[in-house]
Amino acid sequence: MPLKTLAGDATRPTTDRIKETLFNMLQPDIPGCRFLDLFAGSGQMGIEALSRGAVYAQFVDSSRKAAAVIKENLDFTKLGGLARVDCMTVAKALHRLDRFAAREPGKRRFDVVFCDPPYGLGLEKEALGIMGAGQAVADGALVVVESALGTDFGYAQALGFSIEKEKAYKTNKHVFLRKGA
Repeated sequence: MPLKTLAGDATRPTTDRIKETLFNMLQPDIPGCRFLDLFAGSGQMGIEALSRGAVYAQFVDSSRKAAAVIKENLDFTKLGGLARVDCMTVAKALHRLDRFAAREPGKRRFDVVFCDPPYGLGLEKEALGIMGAGQAVADGALVVVESALGTDFGYAQALGFSIEKEKAYKTNKHVFLRKGA
């Protein structure tokens, strides 16, 4: 289904070809999972996860315009009943999710996370630090970070993640990390 995207160059929607490649690699982890889409933009990644069998998706983006587009796309796909959209910074959302997870151990934990921050600002390291120390992302969860090709993830193990693989494209890459492994 054609989803609405944000106008301008504030976001970098993942191309259909790259999204297809990514979800082919993620397919064993998606059915029945709780999916967290960070720096969600149009929400295409979380919506794709829902369409492939995720039971719940939570979208986080600090842009009000992005949050509105995500809600429109969820309404269009009729998947809004399986999702929540938070318009706040990723750091604030992750801390909030940790508080919820602490109140209900074993519930509200995410199994798969997609994180696509603006490149070159170190926001992926901040998000991984919060996820590694917190409870909102389950032990054993798969976290996929989209980043510029030259981004170094040598710090991942110190934050509680092991790198399972990297998939490089022409201008960016996906880094597959496992929490607590």
